[in-house]
Amino acid sequence: MHPFTPGAEDRVDLLLIDDDPSDVQMVEKMLADSGLDALITVAADLPTARRRLTRRTQCIIVDLSAPGIDRLDGLRQVLDMSGTAAVVVLTGLDDAGLGVRAVAAGAEDYLVKQEVDGPLLARAVRYAIERKRSEETERRLVEARILGRENARLERGLLPVPLIDDPSLRHHTRYRPGRRRALLGGDFYDTVQTEGGAVHLMIGDVCGHGPDEAALGVQLRMAWRTLVLAGHTGEQLLGTLDTVLGHERRSEEIFTTLCMVTIAPSRRTARMHLAGHPAPLLFRDVPGGGFEVAALPEYAHGPALGLVPGAEWPTTEIDLGESWGLMLYTDGLIEGRVGAGSARLGTDGLVELARGARAKGVTGRSLIDELVTEVENLNGGALTDDLAVLLLSRQATAS
Repeated sequence: MHPFTPGAEDRVDLLLIDDDPSDVQMVEKMLADSGLDALITVAADLPTARRRLTRRTQCIIVDLSAPGIDRLDGLRQVLDMSGTAAVVVLTGLDDAGLGVRAVAAGAEDYLVKQEVDGPLLARAVRYAIERKRSEETERRLVEARILGRENARLERGLLPVPLIDDPSLRHHTRYRPGRRRALLGGDFYDTVQTEGGAVHLMIGDVCGHGPDEAALGVQLRMAWRTLVLAGHTGEQLLGTLDTVLGHERRSEEIFTTLCMVTIAPSRRTARMHLAGHPAPLLFRDVPGGGFEVAALPEYAHGPALGLVPGAEWPTTEIDLGESWGLMLYTDGLIEGRVGAGSARLGTDGLVELARGARAKGVTGRSLIDELVTEVENLNGGALTDDLAVLLLSRQATAS
């Protein structure tokens, strides 16, 4: 039984390419008698068809003997201009071989005028539209899968692989660009252990959210790693990065915030430099059991890179203790709203969330995931800014 009933479908927009008035009238009558609610636009030739084709057109019915349409060559031109519209051949050319080639070229169906009636034509049009929709959906799914695989490969190539050779350390990260379907945002991070045992952490944020900012973030990260491996540290390193930023940015208004930490080979102390960036969180076990979570002090900090020529970035000494966790993050994690109000979460709010998560025994990658989830819940939806989090932790009793 025919699966469609008259009037069950919304109006179908058709473009009929045929120069014979009697054949046009025949098609209009057959479709009307079939019960198909069709809005038919007629074009006598290919140039007219191009002008009358719209985004609403769902199906093109074409006669391969119409002016300007030379059988398969003309059909290919119709297919090229069809976009998301299905193409059905309705012709007086009773040629089985041509029909096979027409379908192989991309037509959804091949009908001979002398052998078609109203129900058959209406069914062919409906089926052609549904097949085209299915093909378009499958094409988009395939493109999405291909894009996903390409994105994964690019991210593996562009995001850093930490250089750490210390089994007592655990390294976890979370990275998400704010722009939809973007590979990278303006946030960047890296971790490098140098000869002698010191471990260097860095996280930064280029202002802005476009591809230029993402590219600049990659350049700064690579420059930082190169400088660290060459033996540069502290304020000297930041000064060189400031120079690199000045040469590579597309506008003098572009600046970059950055947090840099160097952990001593003993793993008990560290040195921190802040360039206009939020201070990291320190998770630390306390004697007799328990733990504490606090933001590191921000009193010793310098301006963001790219703002002040000849700037200075003082050093903050940090006592880590035996067992600790150090979480660096970009401001995308703390600039979300708290409920329906206008207040931002801020560093203090993040500390409270971290204490709650840590009290539940959450650590490592799960700790990062829980914090991001909680921040999004408070924000009432996904965060729109770029986001990067780096967590390095040490357990004194680790095997």
